Amino acid sequence: MTAKTEEIDDSSAPLIEHLTELRNRILYSLAAFLVAMVICFSVWNPIFNFLTQPICDALASRQQDCGLVLIKLQEGFFVAIRISVMGGFALSFPIIGYQLWRFVAPGLYKSEKQAFLPFLLASPAMFFLGAAFAYYLVLPIAFDFFLNFQQGYGGDLTTGTPATDAPAGIVFQGSMEQYLSLTTSFVMAFGLCFQLPVLLTLMGKAGLVSAAGLAGMRRYAIVLILVVAAVVTPPDMMSQIILFSAIYPLYEISIFLIRRIERKREAALRAEGLWVDDVVDEDSPKA
Repeated sequence: MTAKTEEIDDSSAPLIEHLTELRNRILYSLAAFLVAMVICFSVWNPIFNFLTQPICDALASRQQDCGLVLIKLQEGFFVAIRISVMGGFALSFPIIGYQLWRFVAPGLYKSEKQAFLPFLLASPAMFFLGAAFAYYLVLPIAFDFFLNFQQGYGGDLTTGTPATDAPAGIVFQGSMEQYLSLTTSFVMAFGLCFQLPVLLTLMGKAGLVSAAGLAGMRRYAIVLILVVAAVVTPPDMMSQIILFSAIYPLYEISIFLIRRIERKREAALRAEGLWVDDVVDEDSPKA
């Protein structure tokens, strides 16, 4: 590779030009976020209805009506604002990511641009994959677990049979704001957990971790994933197993991707005659 292809673009730009460029990129990102936020505020009700589908399905399976209540007078407004902020950020993220790329790209080598761009694209894709996994698979199991603690008025809401030892009725009457907080917490937790292969592969690309090192840490990774599963999921075994079954394969995929990166790096260095094989000293004692 010639020095010309590795030349940094606009490396002589003075500091004031970099600050101006940063200001412009922030303003463009902020404008995109505000526009997306206004759009999401205008349709916050359909978005909230979509988010309530898991709890409504869980209640329908128990022959219960689906309804949430407003504990505070201003609760509905703050729910709309929260949905607008979260939806606005999700909707404007491609533009924000593009503005970030336009700011940092001139300071990168061409080889660094080619290495960094796939991670910039993979990160939101993996986040939305994790969010979908939480919404369609984990939330129904979690809500079914939580609703099991209901106690029907004089009977069991699930079976419809009377219960003489349950004089007090315990029925779900969820707060609109608390439900949204719980649902978004699940979605955010799984979306961030699905960033694991992106993070580890990027660290492997930078030489901070190795495939052999991650493989040797498997037992510790299993324990750590189990701890995370116990913290971010309800205390039932099924949802914890589901989270572990989703996260641990991502760890193994990360090892596979880093191993491929290391093989390509080794092949490139061998082609340039820069690779040095590990030499074993014959005089050293063997184990």
